[in-house]
Amino acid sequence: MKFITEEDLRDLFRKEPFTTYAIKTGERLTPGGRQFLLDRGINMVEDAPVIEKDTEDIEEPSKEIKTKDHWKKKMFYWKMKSMEALFLITAEELLSRDVLLAQNIIDLGKEFSSIRDDFKKNTTETFGCKECMGIKAEDYSDDLDDCFEITEFHIQLEKGREIILLHRLRCALREIEPFLLGVLEKNDSENEFYKEVIGKVHQSINALSQVICSIFGGKRCQRES
Repeated sequence: MKFITEEDLRDLFRKEPFTTYAIKTGERLTPGGRQFLLDRGINMVEDAPVIEKDTEDIEEPSKEIKTKDHWKKKMFYWKMKSMEALFLITAEELLSRDVLLAQNIIDLGKEFSSIRDDFKKNTTETFGCKECMGIKAEDYSDDLDDCFEITEFHIQLEKGREIILLHRLRCALREIEPFLLGVLEKNDSENEFYKEVIGKVHQSINALSQVICSIFGGKRCQRES
């Protein structure tokens, strides 16, 4: 702490008269120094700690951004966990009806779960594409329409229950893209990465569409019908 005495102030005033004296950070006026300023009607102001204030201005928004980013990522994490649970529920419901189909859904669910790991690594890997007449490798990551519309007609079929269960799962997957676009704020450097993540969601949807199509039409592609 530096003490500013009456003599210090007299020397300053003698060199250049002033009407306001700023008490800097780390300084304190002695009683004599304070009286010197009062006698001459000189205003005393506390000098704002510029460095500390600047740091404070920077830190507070940073905390806000960090908190905001945390809850958004948390929402995404639990949305993904919810979808993974739906994959398992669907597989469990199919297990007594078609073991191979249930295993197929479990495998698709494991591929889908890898999207969460992509966020940790900030990189994505494309799922393997099994091409068919309606879905090729070049459009596997695109937002494609359903191969055919699911209606009340399909519940009357022998495999109607299986088709409806898989369609329910596919509809839930389709909700993820708008969820991602609404929850995660993307800057320019992240745009490409988020596009890749959404592309992997589309891959999961398209793979599921192929399964539904195969149950309904066998080897015949319903998208090309």
